[in-house]
Amino acid sequence: MVELSDLFWLSLLVFGGWYWLSAREIKDVALKAAKTYCDEVDVELLDESVVLRGFWFKRDSRGRIKLWRSYIFEFSSTGDDRYKGKVILLGNRTESVQLETHRLH
Repeated sequence: MVELSDLFWLSLLVFGGWYWLSAREIKDVALKAAKTYCDEVDVELLDESVVLRGFWFKRDSRGRIKLWRSYIFEFSSTGDDRYKGKVILLGNRTESVQLETHRLH
């Protein structure tokens, strides 16, 4: 006999797995955006990683509510220094990539 608490825990487990896979895919989108932007402006992406800094719900241009995420990463312009950059995603689309003020090589 299946009890209500069993269904709750099973649902929670399924939701957790779905969220983990979804978050991983979105993180890959953010990493690709950071790599592409760093290549375009001729700086080096350090550590080949992005880190989730924050998330919130926001509306897109069509008025639909999406999950807004902010990821940070580090880059170098000369190879001897480290600066921070930020990738903003709304849903699974890149809204912007920003770099701190840095030295040009």
